Amino acid sequence: METITLDQALDAVMQLPPQQQAMLIDIVRHRHIEARRQEIAKGARQSITAFRKGMLNPQPIQAIIAELRESLDETTE
Repeated sequence: METITLDQALDAVMQLPPQQQAMLIDIVRHRHIEARRQEIAKGARQSITAFRKGMLNPQPIQAIIAELRESLDETTE
């Protein structure tokens, strides 16, 4: 399969009628959401496996919350 650049893809999309452009945006958005769901599910399965194998150590709730806040801060930067 030939690789195209982002500019080439955008040029091709701009040649579509507006209704097809909107459909394409919707399709890409839904595929992106589904791919992210699959990533999250994979991570959850790996975490459950690690938990069942005793590979996870208990942590205080404050440490978990701090880590979650830090990861949220990283995604917004």
